[in-house]
Amino acid sequence: MLSCLMMSGVALLAAEPGGEVKRSEWNGYVKLDFEVGGRAAFVVVPKVAAEGKPWIWRTEFFGHEPQADLALLEKGFHAAYVDVQNLYGGPTAIAAMEAFHAHVEKAFGLSAKPVLEGFSRGGLFAVNWAVAHPDKVSCLYLDAPVLDVKSWPAGFGKGKGSAGDWERCKQVYGFADDGAAKAFKGNPVDQAAVLAKAKVAVLSVCGDADDVVPLAENSGLLKERGAAVGLEMELISKPGVGHHPHSLKDPGPIVKFVLAHTMKGR
Repeated sequence: MLSCLMMSGVALLAAEPGGEVKRSEWNGYVKLDFEVGGRAAFVVVPKVAAEGKPWIWRTEFFGHEPQADLALLEKGFHAAYVDVQNLYGGPTAIAAMEAFHAHVEKAFGLSAKPVLEGFSRGGLFAVNWAVAHPDKVSCLYLDAPVLDVKSWPAGFGKGKGSAGDWERCKQVYGFADDGAAKAFKGNPVDQAAVLAKAKVAVLSVCGDADDVVPLAENSGLLKERGAAVGLEMELISKPGVGHHPHSLKDPGPIVKFVLAHTMKGR
């Protein structure tokens, strides 16, 4: 079933896969809530959509330190989210993301190649999506991202880890024990060559004093491995900063990176 919503005199077409689309407001923009496969989802609509309807897909913690999202909304990007919490970027999450991507492309006419935005554990979702669907991502903006489950939530390295999250994560990935997890070679830090071959550019913003998701075990390791295989990756390191605060007070460098890989600087 399809419904037609109006914003500033413009009709917005939205599918209703399991209930009505609910209209609300987020930071002065129209927010459309709906469900896809029983999962809560939404799209935030810019005042005037940019050509091709580019969008940024926050994989976790939507609304936290949203300065880059807001700046891109001003540039005509849509912003979107689907709830795949506690799935740690595993196969179930990727399947749910596939359904969401197909839905918003068809229902809202959004670009087939969104910007994937991975905050913290959201990095697992963002990179795993790009690896599974390199033709359906324009670039990756990661922020203090988890890129190896052995680092977080397992805490096998220098990070604190999270016991509860680790038990859930092991179930998501089907790890029989810690040994199986340590032998796993499907983490984002293992995918530098895949990303490089697909020409998926990466920006990562991290605090160099992060003791939750240590830089050296995550973004630092991906950049090191990426350098050997030609991965285009920019790392913005924030001296003396921990896991928080995320993002940058001035999101200009983030916006510049995104535009360079989506709208060619428009």
